[in-house]
Amino acid sequence: MKSQQKYPQGLSLECFPPRTPEGSLKLNQVIDELAPINPEYISVTYGAGGTTQDKTLETVKHIQTNTAFDAVPHLTCIGASQDSIRALLKTYQDLGIKRIVALRGDMPSGMMDPGEFKYAADLIAFIRQETGDQFKLEVAAYPETHPQARNCDQGIKHFKHKVEQGADAAITQYFFNADSYFYFIDSCEKAGIDLPIVPGIMPITNYEQLIRFSAMCGAEVPRWLKCRLESFDEDTESLRAFGQEYVTRMCQRLLDQGAPGLHFYSMNRTQPTFDIVRDLNWRQDHLQL
Repeated sequence: MKSQQKYPQGLSLECFPPRTPEGSLKLNQVIDELAPINPEYISVTYGAGGTTQDKTLETVKHIQTNTAFDAVPHLTCIGASQDSIRALLKTYQDLGIKRIVALRGDMPSGMMDPGEFKYAADLIAFIRQETGDQFKLEVAAYPETHPQARNCDQGIKHFKHKVEQGADAAITQYFFNADSYFYFIDSCEKAGIDLPIVPGIMPITNYEQLIRFSAMCGAEVPRWLKCRLESFDEDTESLRAFGQEYVTRMCQRLLDQGAPGLHFYSMNRTQPTFDIVRDLNWRQDHLQL
């Protein structure tokens, strides 16, 4: 963990672009309610093949111009052309965006040709070619190995290639076993990879939703944890209390060992993230709780 301990510990949030006016009002309220935890930035997701491009841009504009926080757009390259990416980069430059989460993205159902970019590394190289160092580029990391990697060694190799193309920092897929993060960092250090790798944190609030999301993205829910969550059945209050306690303990361990902060997948909700941050022994002088 020595490579990570030298970086300052920051806090950031992820939201998804609302699809309805009601969803927009709710997200605005969530951002206001999470203001006391003082996030460094709020990232906004981007659908497969750019399916939520307009909503992402709308949400990014709102956060950047109407809140005190920096907006960080996700940018996926599957199905995109160089011209479309170039136009978006220009838009983000004009908005004063300083950071981008550069991702490959998932292949939309029925799409056979990925377009002009096959991998996130291609997108990173293109952004650097077009804009130099204007944007700080965040990339994805997979402590439990990318779902499409043949093995852990191949996953590390591909991650290192993204870093070599110009990544500044990484955000991990969420996980529920801190040891998987520690082992991943150890593997990165052995491979000569040195950049801040921030743990992605998913609060536990809904069993069915968690299992569905985890199956889609390849995140492992340990068997013992799955059994424990199942045991709560319809007692959602007890499930959320247990989930908050477990994830808070994991976050505290990550921070105590020197992880460079935490990135919360907020799911456009206030309380799960707020409660975890409140209960951490961390950054209390920076919070307004």
